[in-house]
Amino acid sequence: MDDDKTFKALGDPTRRKLLDLLCEKNGQTLGQLCEHLDMKRQSVTQHIGLLEEANLVSTVKRGREKHHFLNPVPLQMVYERWIRKFEQQRLALLHDLKTELEGEQDGQ
Repeated sequence: MDDDKTFKALGDPTRRKLLDLLCEKNGQTLGQLCEHLDMKRQSVTQHIGLLEEANLVSTVKRGREKHHFLNPVPLQMVYERWIRKFEQQRLALLHDLKTELEGEQDGQ
């Protein structure tokens, strides 16, 4: 996985919007995606290209149309590598605080 490409792709609000749209309804065409964005098809195509480079979106050609699909694997890998370890520490601290506070209540 190329973390830099993933973070670059996620760093743009339009690309995040495209991912949200595909999460809501996977397999949309370019025209369907453009209906929800205030930009030209060429600009949306460029954003989708960056999402494809980051492996966040895959495209399948069906007849004359291309359908775009969300690939959640890189997002899961980012979560595992960059978010989960911080989340575990925070949850452990909350658990310790809860245990300490409950211990103080029992001692009253």
